[in-house]
Amino acid sequence: MSNQQPQPGQPQQPGWGQQPPPAQKRKTGKIVGFGCLGIVGLIVLIAVIAAVASGGDDGNESSTTKPAASQGETMKDEPKEEKKEEESAEKAPVTVTAKAIAFEKSVLAQGDDYTSVQVTITNNSKNDIDVNPLYVTITGTDGSKHTAELGVAEDQLDAVKLAPGENVTGTVTGKGTFDAKYVTYTDGLLGDSVRGDVS
Repeated sequence: MSNQQPQPGQPQQPGWGQQPPPAQKRKTGKIVGFGCLGIVGLIVLIAVIAAVASGGDDGNESSTTKPAASQGETMKDEPKEEKKEEESAEKAPVTVTAKAIAFEKSVLAQGDDYTSVQVTITNNSKNDIDVNPLYVTITGTDGSKHTAELGVAEDQLDAVKLAPGENVTGTVTGKGTFDAKYVTYTDGLLGDSVRGDVS
């Protein structure tokens, strides 16, 4: 009974003095450690990019300012700055111009308590844009913002799709009597906004 041989086909069972084979170590700790290290590295990378981006803007502004030595030099620099502003306006994907006009009541208007602005929207981009009076707001000189009231004025801005190079002109009317300062066109309900001062 002390030295019994196992029958063929039966597995050997460890005796009292034998140790079972060691379990394999799991690598979860290393994976978690590397994952945390990756997240910290990503945060540091984002912080560095943000610092470079904000630092670059400040540097450009200070480097472009030139002290004027004389009045003649200042006059020479002004046309260059005007040309740069004109070029940047030409390169804008959408331009908005506006002028205050008298409110011309339609049959749907209830009363005369409205303010109208004639708006021209021009598509300078390479893609089509959607124009809708609901995409235009009017801001008064007191800072109040007015959405477009539909159907209350004659010659209302049409809802159209503008191809590259096209423009549309129409009236946008806000509720109440106020002095219009600027209009804001938003490309779609969630797109980029473009402002045009009211002349």
